[in-house]
Amino acid sequence: MIKSMTGYGRSETALGGRNVVIEIRSLNHRNLEVIARFPAFLSFLEMDIKKRLNEKISRGRVEVSIKVDADPGMNGGEKLNVNFPLIRDYYSILTDIKKELGLEDEITLGLIARLKDGIYVSDVEIDPEEAWETISGALDEAVASLMKMKEKEGEMLYDDFIEHLTLTEEYIKSLEVRSPQVALEYQERLKERIAELAGGVEIDEARVSQEIAILAEKSDINEETVRLASHIVQFREMIKAGGTIGRKLDFLLQEMHREINTIGSKSGDLEISHNVIEIKTELAKLREQVQNIE
Repeated sequence: MIKSMTGYGRSETALGGRNVVIEIRSLNHRNLEVIARFPAFLSFLEMDIKKRLNEKISRGRVEVSIKVDADPGMNGGEKLNVNFPLIRDYYSILTDIKKELGLEDEITLGLIARLKDGIYVSDVEIDPEEAWETISGALDEAVASLMKMKEKEGEMLYDDFIEHLTLTEEYIKSLEVRSPQVALEYQERLKERIAELAGGVEIDEARVSQEIAILAEKSDINEETVRLASHIVQFREMIKAGGTIGRKLDFLLQEMHREINTIGSKSGDLEISHNVIEIKTELAKLREQVQNIE
């Protein structure tokens, strides 16, 4: 089954006693582009995360975010620590100063908080293997959720493709029916015009027939309609087989546009021109939807 390039997946886990939420969003993009956003203290996992996503997703702009619940003692991957021995020394010295000088000022928490090195910042200690094991498991769950949505949207796209392909096939059949009639009508009009211009003068019937045959061959669209119908069969087979087919479908539609443009340039018949416009409209709708296919 075909898959859409758009989707959303989410999972939750716990790391170091804190809740971790992983979200993945996939958007349309010509190639695969992975953008990862996560706390600085998990930056060492970036390459592993992108590699894992490259293994599971082939096309689209993939945005993965990892959010870790804040801890009262954590800030952006750094941990606040209190040097109690140093603070006790500070407090003891301040008390002595206060007593020695007979000061009335209180030794407040605000004053203690401003003391140098009493409160300091250190990096969070995380075991790399444990972190990757936890994050990778949750990442796989989020990807599975993403894939489920991509496949669901792919089913809707498949139905839409079939609808437009069926309409296109009907217009092609109309072309196939009308084309021989156009050729006959053209031959009759040409003979009548030549007879009118000749004004009773004897004309070379063989030469006239030869010219008619040449013009009929130039305006014949049978070869193009056969190829166009064949492309539609191929399109149906590709979307039924599924897989990563977005680029292939886009190329196939280019070929189909080429055929219908040739048909339009060959024939000046009003009914054929109408069908050409309808087919171009359906092909435009198909191409628009193909941009959503992985």
